[in-house]
Amino acid sequence: MTTSYDLAVVGAGIVGLAHALAAARKGLKVIVIDRDAQANGASIRNFGFVTVTGQERGDCWRRAMRSRDVWAEIAPKAGIRVEHRGLVVAARRPEAMTVLEAFIATEMGEGCRLATPAEALGIVPALKADGLVGALHSSHEIRVESRDAIPKLARHLAEAHGVTFLRDTVVRAVEPPAIETSSGTIRAEAAVVCPGDDFLTLFPERIAAYGVTKCKLHMMRLKPGRDLQLGAAVMSDLGLVRYLGYAALPEAAALKTRLVAEQGPHLDNGVHLIVVQSADGSLVVGDSHHYGTTPDPFAPEAVDDLILDEFRAVLDLPQAAVSERWTGIYASAADRLMFVDTPSAKVRIAMVTSGTGASTAFAIGEETIGDLFP
Repeated sequence: MTTSYDLAVVGAGIVGLAHALAAARKGLKVIVIDRDAQANGASIRNFGFVTVTGQERGDCWRRAMRSRDVWAEIAPKAGIRVEHRGLVVAARRPEAMTVLEAFIATEMGEGCRLATPAEALGIVPALKADGLVGALHSSHEIRVESRDAIPKLARHLAEAHGVTFLRDTVVRAVEPPAIETSSGTIRAEAAVVCPGDDFLTLFPERIAAYGVTKCKLHMMRLKPGRDLQLGAAVMSDLGLVRYLGYAALPEAAALKTRLVAEQGPHLDNGVHLIVVQSADGSLVVGDSHHYGTTPDPFAPEAVDDLILDEFRAVLDLPQAAVSERWTGIYASAADRLMFVDTPSAKVRIAMVTSGTGASTAFAIGEETIGDLFP
């Protein structure tokens, strides 16, 4: 193994891989160091849903647009299958349609359209017609299978860009040009630390200054009970008071008031609905949000029931059955979606604190690498 590099990236989740890609594209010699033998964290436990529509207005939305473009470019090169494209936000209340009408009038509505119930059913035939008052259809989103996509992206970086991967290795200190690890000293001109939800191993004081905590979420895989092509990712009214691109609009206030009255337990558990489809026809469904410094490892069935309640209200799939359940953990902060910190001239800490890593990491990587290597 070469022991001298232009850049060391600590962390092989999507944020770390995005920085490695951006650096490799600039012709830099890159090593990625990770404590695990393979991807095991939030990057493979999510929907694989590259979400643009609904991201916070401004930088986050812009980064999501750019990251979507990078995903679309890199996926075929890396052998990553795009399972489906687009998003349908199914509105079941007049207040939800009011939010969608306001959204479509903003710059974020570019590439989106309002759909009648019949048009929405034409895109996603599995939608429940009863109670559907309309929908938003976005053409921006793509869906990949995270469990496959992250390992394939790492393999592509190694094979096509010469990125070195050092796994099963803990980084103990980052002081370029010396990177001290459990496998010895690596020499690198600069380093980017992408610690995911590890707040203590490297630069704990600097990370703590951002007020980070952890978010636990529930996820499920469902067998739909019949053959179907979902047609697009699906979200519902609950997402309109959680995703800031909608929720920050003044029109969202009336919807939230109604949801508090009608679905208070869902909101209390951070439940909103995302449904995507895998190559085998199964559906990945979630999720919920519970916060804490050390979230417990348990997954109460009552929380899953709330997610399934919204699933059954929106989709006409009464025979759908759960085949797999899991939880995920990601970094979270109340006042920011991400941060890039600068411990020294040649070191950056890059952390996504909003569960938007798959949707924004490629753009963040380009910005950070551009700053380190102008």
